[in-house]
Amino acid sequence: MYQDKADVDISNEVLLSFHSDEHWRRRKRELISWTSSPKVRKGEKKTRLLNGVYVDSEIHPALSRLNRLGVQTEFSCAGVSPLDEPVDHSLYAYITLMAGSTSDKFAATVVNVMKHRVLVTFEPTWGRYDVSSFFIGHNRSFCLLIDHCAALMEENDSDV
Repeated sequence: MYQDKADVDISNEVLLSFHSDEHWRRRKRELISWTSSPKVRKGEKKTRLLNGVYVDSEIHPALSRLNRLGVQTEFSCAGVSPLDEPVDHSLYAYITLMAGSTSDKFAATVVNVMKHRVLVTFEPTWGRYDVSSFFIGHNRSFCLLIDHCAALMEENDSDV
């Protein structure tokens, strides 16, 4: 039976990435700065089709690789510039991965490679990982690094 997320206690979310107190303070300063800055729309969001679903163009290569690896993604957003879509913008690029052996390895790879640049949590109740950029304005590099991590996984799979 499907249960609405609002009805589920998600307090057991597990933080898998490490961030110093200074990183958390910087993140908070960036958020405060962004919320008070003027938002001017520069352009439309660019999307590409992936398995019948439109996804952000910037994250498309990584999602394509993950798909080839058999990793099921549930949500994603690249939001590469806070000025591209100032109203419907996600401040942090993110991907939600459904748990599984390949997803587990990918999440560990991401934490190892991206270190403090990524926020990775595991939600046991939902059986999924939330992987997002840690700092505002790092969305483009997040997309590139996530693709790099997926490429590393592809290389390791082809070595077997």
